[in-house]
Amino acid sequence: MPTANATPNILISAAGEDAAWKRALVERLPKANIVTGDESYDPETIDYAMFWKQPQGLIKTLPNLKAIFSLGAGVDHVVSSPSLPTHLPVIRLEDAGMADQMVQYHLYAALHFMRDFDVYAAQQAGANWVQHDVARISKCRVGVMGLGALGSAVATSLSNLGFSVSGWSRSMKAIDGITTYAGQETLAEFLGQSDILICLLPRTPETENVLNSTTFSFLPKGAAIINAARGAMITEADLLRALDTGHLRGAFLDVAVTEPLPESHPFWDHPKIRITPHIAAATRFEESADQIADNIVRIGNGEAPRGLVDRQIGY
Repeated sequence: MPTANATPNILISAAGEDAAWKRALVERLPKANIVTGDESYDPETIDYAMFWKQPQGLIKTLPNLKAIFSLGAGVDHVVSSPSLPTHLPVIRLEDAGMADQMVQYHLYAALHFMRDFDVYAAQQAGANWVQHDVARISKCRVGVMGLGALGSAVATSLSNLGFSVSGWSRSMKAIDGITTYAGQETLAEFLGQSDILICLLPRTPETENVLNSTTFSFLPKGAAIINAARGAMITEADLLRALDTGHLRGAFLDVAVTEPLPESHPFWDHPKIRITPHIAAATRFEESADQIADNIVRIGNGEAPRGLVDRQIGY
């Protein structure tokens, strides 16, 4: 059990899951004063805030914060706030039980295309019994955009299964068994050898709409897209166009620009798109609370926290 040098005051605002987060954190920091957004508290006393889709303007009401903790895989809901002080540390979760879930999701989605399950689903709709040759897994080239904790875990697991895997990121990463690329100047080359493209990039101004008509054109004809990062990574109209023209084979999407996905959205009925409702990886309360409690103790002891966000690059 971590031990803090002082009694921290903590506010939780977590889009309806405040009580669950509070229970998990109380077990780890029993001497802390922990309140949720619907409880009475003095904003000037709050030392730490735990946020997920927090109410607009909440940050500016807390003048004495020492740090903000993001309660999800992304931090864009925090760093995009116009009232976020430039000096205030933002701390992200590192894995927190999400890596295994992401691996499972992407193994399923990659095999969906590699084993032609999309083709067989279309055949079933037409009562069409036709067998196709099973492709060699080593001939199926998977490209993973984003090689952070989650992207690296997905890339490694796919490589271990036998896929030919490459990865692309903002800065160069070295991962055993993975051919890696870095920087905008290598993006076209990376995309050109991705039969299945997986997007696990963090959301930043630079990554919004990174998957568009131009980047789709670099992919081999018949490539497939898997996106479990953020819906804003894809220009939706460009994706529909690439699918309808046949340049792209299909898309497996866990996220959308607007969530929940509106009932009238064309993604729902498109024969080449599979939709899941942002379930690729859920934040695990226990693992996450361990990290947050440890970091609060670290900050209280004058140590650097783990998972500190680089505000210049947005993750």
